[in-house]
Amino acid sequence: MKKIFTAAVILLFVYGCNDSKTNTDETVVTTDSSTTTTTPAVTEAPAAIVDSATMMKNWMAYMTPGDVHKMMASWDGTWDCKVTMWHADGALPELSKGTASNKMVMGGRYHVGSFTGNMMGQPFEGISTLAYDNNKKVFISTWIDNMGTGMMKLEGPWDEASKSITLSGTCVDPSSGTGKEMAVRETMRIIDDKTQIMEMFGPGNDGKEFKMMEIKYTRK
Repeated sequence: MKKIFTAAVILLFVYGCNDSKTNTDETVVTTDSSTTTTTPAVTEAPAAIVDSATMMKNWMAYMTPGDVHKMMASWDGTWDCKVTMWHADGALPELSKGTASNKMVMGGRYHVGSFTGNMMGQPFEGISTLAYDNNKKVFISTWIDNMGTGMMKLEGPWDEASKSITLSGTCVDPSSGTGKEMAVRETMRIIDDKTQIMEMFGPGNDGKEFKMMEIKYTRK
């Protein structure tokens, strides 16, 4: 019954998207005292309609957790965090500690992390989500915390040789006060089953990228 319902939803969605009429008789007419010029309207070819069996197969492949999701599940648990921050390139680092709790949700499809600690002498908490898109073959990461009101979104591939994810994206630069976004880059290296290292990079005062943060995760 669930498969029949899902197929129906997919069919309605796809046919709805493809139900755009091709305009074949619209013209543009330009006239003056002696001439009349008629120009055929530009038409668009309708999108190819995929048969229902193929749509169902594609959808099932997209929604089914795979080996990468199993790897993500192996990161579940509670981790001690050693945080090192640099407020400017070459500045003395600020050290702090925290705790991260990770778990897979929605049938092993998404990884959610909850972080608590201190930042600049204040209590700090953040929530991350990590997805692996089966179609795009990339990780998609989001981050929110109590030091802002926006959201950071990053995207990038897995590198099997270095056992790492490299994510790139943007977030608001709070110091600008204007809503201006800045480019950020993050790497997560899997050292072993009990150790991970995250590094974050962003623009310095001179506009050049520098290392802003490093977190060493040690499984409890």
